[in-house]
Amino acid sequence: MSGSIELARTVVDELVRCGVRDAVLSPGSRSGPMAFALADADAAGVLRLHVRVDERGAAFLALGLIRGSGRPVPVVCTSGTAVANLHPAVLEARHAGLPLLAVTPDRPAELHGVGANQTTLHDRVLGGSVRWSGRLASRDVGESDASGQGPYWRATVARAVREAEGLPRGPAGPVHLNLEMSEPLVPAGEAPVRPGRPSGRAWLEATGLTPGPALRLDAYTPTVVLAGDGAGAEATEVAVRAGWPVLAEPSSGAWGQAASVPSAPYVAAAAGFQARHRAERLVVFGRPTLSRSVLRLLTDPRPEVVVVAGAHPEWPDPGHRASDVVTSVAPRGEPRFSWQASWRAAGARAWLAAHEMLDDQEWPAEPDVAATVVAALPEGAACLLGSSQPVRDVFLVAAPRPGLLIVANRGLSGIDGTVSSAVGLALGQPRPTYALLGDLAFWHDATGLLVGPHEPRPDLCLVVVNNDGGGIFGLLEPGEEDYAGVFERVFATPTGGDVGAWCAAAGVPHEAPQSRDALVAALAPRPGLRVVEVRTDRARNRALHAELRAAAVAAVEAE
Repeated sequence: MSGSIELARTVVDELVRCGVRDAVLSPGSRSGPMAFALADADAAGVLRLHVRVDERGAAFLALGLIRGSGRPVPVVCTSGTAVANLHPAVLEARHAGLPLLAVTPDRPAELHGVGANQTTLHDRVLGGSVRWSGRLASRDVGESDASGQGPYWRATVARAVREAEGLPRGPAGPVHLNLEMSEPLVPAGEAPVRPGRPSGRAWLEATGLTPGPALRLDAYTPTVVLAGDGAGAEATEVAVRAGWPVLAEPSSGAWGQAASVPSAPYVAAAAGFQARHRAERLVVFGRPTLSRSVLRLLTDPRPEVVVVAGAHPEWPDPGHRASDVVTSVAPRGEPRFSWQASWRAAGARAWLAAHEMLDDQEWPAEPDVAATVVAALPEGAACLLGSSQPVRDVFLVAAPRPGLLIVANRGLSGIDGTVSSAVGLALGQPRPTYALLGDLAFWHDATGLLVGPHEPRPDLCLVVVNNDGGGIFGLLEPGEEDYAGVFERVFATPTGGDVGAWCAAAGVPHEAPQSRDALVAALAPRPGLRVVEVRTDRARNRALHAELRAAAVAAVEAE
């Protein structure tokens, strides 16, 4: 029996013992042993296998599965350039704190540095982007378990999973498991598996993080909670007990919950309101990234900054001003509910002013599309928001809704892999699932629509806001009139692509509603993968956003 087949079967068995229930595979020769082992595990019903032809999309599919299921997910590819295509998703996982397992079958050590085909240094490709890396060699197969390879293989695999989960201490994140596979790479005869722990237990049991003591904070001190991506339920729990307002990003887990402030970026931008409601302390959960006006609060030299790092891989302190970085906080003393109520009332005024202006706009104004999509989602739905403008429009003008699962790839905020991440999200959990993304994000990962006939198919509605280019740049400095001469070519980068034609080629249903009511009707839950395209005019965005901001800020100031 091939040592590579034995190694692969042992690796897959230990992954299952450690709680892995989904795995993603891209085809290749050197990864053949893992392909056979994963196919066998899928046939046995102990995990679900997803096969994709593009390693980059495969890795982002794994991220979506992680976000939907909460479990670590391995992505397996072959050797060489295939590994480099995992890097964007590995970077996203690193900065978002997601337990992605990059499993890379490799040539054996004796073929490195001698010009062997498809051979490179995998650990240098992923390098510092992973929180831990391990290496196993199939040639180290002894006659019995006395060789020590069984425990070594299993312990290494189990440690990879636990490190990805953030154990024994630290944030979750991507890990790299490199497998040196010697020929033969196909099974012949009985396929053994090195013995594991009795009763199917993992080789290394999870023991949990070791948090420090909660920092006790006086509740009555004027405090604002900033809840960024991945903040979780604790931000809401602390704010409710203390009477503090929460400026919660859509993917924070606190958006739409008790204490959250609607249209928070407009409230943060109102200088007069800030002067009358001066925060003496900021408590930060997760990683805020979306709004410049909110992030300016972190660089203001006046409030004390307390960062609740929790399990997030990085603590956000762009102003280098954090006085405490802790794993949890506990408010004490009299809650400040009137303080919280004033912030929430200001947010309500901002939201209402913005929507009164949007009601007067010709359809489809892009912020109105975002608000309409969120309002029309079925109760309990899941929605992935594309980076750049969609997630920001939701933060600005969508009515926060409890009960939705809102996620976004905000680790590095790239637009790559958005379609595949949405597919993974749909396959990773049972909710009705949607995605809201721009046309450039769609084209960047358009091959994510290609789901093979033997693969699990998602129930997913992709809403593509098509303004033929990078609309967000029109709202930033390059969109100013001074740069009009080069803006369209080097920033807006229109493609002229036909979304409907691409969907037809991929065999994916497509529709392009022409009114708000038609869009709402198109969002009704249906089985299968489909695309709803809303075509918009990018030229309107800069002036419209300026007018929305002015109206909303004025409403906040009119206290």
